[in-house]
Amino acid sequence: MKLDMLYEVDAPKPWDGPHPYGQRKAEQRAYREAVEQIRLADPLGFNTIWAVEHHFREGRSHCPAPEVLLGYLAAVTEQIRLGFGVTLTPFDFTPPQRIAEKVATTDILSGGRVEWGTGRSTPMEQSAFGVDPKQSREDFREAIEIVTAMWREEYFEYESPRFSFPKRMVTPKPVQDPHPPAWMAAVSGGSAELAGQLGLGLLSLSIMRPLDEVARQVAAYRAAAARATPITDVTTNKVAAYTLVHVTEKDRKRQDDPVWRSVGWWYRHLAEFTIQWELPNMPAEEQQKAFPELKPLMDGHVPIESFDAADMIIVGDVDTVVTKMKRYADLGIDQLICYMQFGYLEHEAIKRTIEILGKEVIPELAAYEPKPFQPASTGS
Repeated sequence: MKLDMLYEVDAPKPWDGPHPYGQRKAEQRAYREAVEQIRLADPLGFNTIWAVEHHFREGRSHCPAPEVLLGYLAAVTEQIRLGFGVTLTPFDFTPPQRIAEKVATTDILSGGRVEWGTGRSTPMEQSAFGVDPKQSREDFREAIEIVTAMWREEYFEYESPRFSFPKRMVTPKPVQDPHPPAWMAAVSGGSAELAGQLGLGLLSLSIMRPLDEVARQVAAYRAAAARATPITDVTTNKVAAYTLVHVTEKDRKRQDDPVWRSVGWWYRHLAEFTIQWELPNMPAEEQQKAFPELKPLMDGHVPIESFDAADMIIVGDVDTVVTKMKRYADLGIDQLICYMQFGYLEHEAIKRTIEILGKEVIPELAAYEPKPFQPASTGS
């Protein structure tokens, strides 16, 4: 199992100073520190840095243009792969020709290091861009086929009820032949199977899911991938899952370590966002199930001990981190995406985690032979 990195460019409130000065200062610091952290990770054996495209996510995600960040990283890194995690693919977010152009350009600048993630986003972003949620899955699938055809064909033209494009040469073409590996973000029910059926890599998460549930998702993906009808020219039969990761010093007490405050912030922010923007768009039965689980998180009652014991997050000294990560390898995860720049964690503490993961954990995982996953209610 390889280790990846995830960056949403967190800039949590309260910001230091009045708007807009405080916001600008926080964002500039977050970008500056993210670049320094990724450059540190580059020679240490990390596999991919995934840059998320999100819009209007105040505090949590200030990275609406991952192609700009990845283009800059292409010039200041040498080894690490550069992941669009993800481009928002339905037509009203970005026309397919623009996706083809920016992904291919980044692939050229990086010497062929791009991974292309795709996704549909959430109602909060969809409504701001005029995306019809009911149409988004079909648009998403059609857009992927269009983008890969633009890379494959010298001149491209297209006509469908949802998209029209006159005959043009779409430039540039990517370095990777026939094109960068394609992935799909899977959150909603049935998405893992769909990713497998389409021959796309699976981008998943474990932050709100017990590992038993992640194991079922991976199994469903593998079964679907075995009978895939790929919609791209590259079949990507891999699973990448992300979670919060931080390495602490030995014997640090939970109540004394700021990482747990940052974990709590992350979960409360997720719950608040979900209740405000996601719940109103869910079927009534899903609302009834989700609200009781999320409301305590928003109110500050985050069961960190339970999440930690169930390995839904990976926080602890190096031995604890290695043990927890091996359980992810046992799940059949190919790439564990480490979300390290979250909440109120200090830059130096994040750099220390990156160094320990690179020097001590990555070699240990490289030598580890995964075992059949054993469900356990208490985790490691």
